[in-house]
Amino acid sequence: MPDRASAERFLREPLEFLDHAFPAAGEALWLPGRQLCVAAPGASRAILANDGGLYQEHSDFFHTSRGPFGPRSLQIEIGRAARALLRTHITQFAGELPGKVRRALVPTSDWPDAGNYLVYRHFAAALASPDSPLRFQRTLDQIVERSVLAGSRQRGLRIARALYRSRALRELAKAIETRRQHATAQAGAASESTHRNGARQPADLLDVVAAAGPPATAAELAEIFVSFLFAIAGSVGFVLGWSLYLLGTNPPTDAEPAWVVREALRLWPVAWLLGRRPARPHKVAGESVTPDDQVVVCPYLVHRDARHWEDPHSFRPERWAAVDDHHAFLPFGWGPHRCVAAALAMQVVEDIVRIVVDEYRLTVTPLDGRPCVGPALAPPRFTLDLCPRTTA
Repeated sequence: MPDRASAERFLREPLEFLDHAFPAAGEALWLPGRQLCVAAPGASRAILANDGGLYQEHSDFFHTSRGPFGPRSLQIEIGRAARALLRTHITQFAGELPGKVRRALVPTSDWPDAGNYLVYRHFAAALASPDSPLRFQRTLDQIVERSVLAGSRQRGLRIARALYRSRALRELAKAIETRRQHATAQAGAASESTHRNGARQPADLLDVVAAAGPPATAAELAEIFVSFLFAIAGSVGFVLGWSLYLLGTNPPTDAEPAWVVREALRLWPVAWLLGRRPARPHKVAGESVTPDDQVVVCPYLVHRDARHWEDPHSFRPERWAAVDDHHAFLPFGWGPHRCVAAALAMQVVEDIVRIVVDEYRLTVTPLDGRPCVGPALAPPRFTLDLCPRTTA
């Protein structure tokens, strides 16, 4: 277990501590709070997949204050419906992306907030259809401002943040209950039409979660909806921020946008710590763990291990030219509980990066060299200047 000085260093500067501690620690290292941090790719995949049932059931996405959301069949149902809706939305609004990029980022924008807001506004209609009550839409705006943006969770008093979260979740639960009641009222009248034309398609992600039947409660579904909001406005926005930050702070490259995004995810995985609770005593990466411990997979370390990556600390998007996948690449977790719409979300990031590099000359001015470390790994503050390329 770490001594007090090591524990304080980790809590104060977690990434700096891990960078210095792990070369000597090998594949696993004990952190404060009886947390075993694992950096070995094979062990990490086994932990996240939980094929042997060594860990308590857990999902990084389908998780509520009461514990794992379930049953698993309901997670699959929501995930499938969400992917279908997001796929349709991405296709339908692809033509609007260049204009949204121009309005949001040209000539100057402040990051990482600009990325969060750009992605949030691009997916606004998928989160809540335009005919949703104004009060509900304002609630989503406030959640993004007060809980999603980098560093937002460190602002204000903890009790004030807790009270706001409680109010916001109540508003979301009320909206979900209203959608459920509306769907029930329409079910009988629409039965003949539904029989002819097929089941009614969800208008937005609120419809997707509201369609989940018992045993899911509106309160639980409100938390699942917040997971979608955090994943889209938060995680996707941060990946976009890292991609542009790295492009602007490294030598120019002709790398494909897809390679740039993968390399950004390798160096700075937004989901940088993935915790699991052992179901029974066993050994992992040579260390003994019990149900009193927590095992934490650290993609940040897995992605920077020199035994699995050449020149691991350098931004080299060209490394992905001949590689579709890599055994030591876990940006979205692994196994059945990996991110429900990771590939679709990354498609949008790649599309935005392509618009930026094709249509503009970019200049990045770092305002802070330190990443924002929290539940998500957000890029440091920087200014992005975009100058339209002149056509011949």
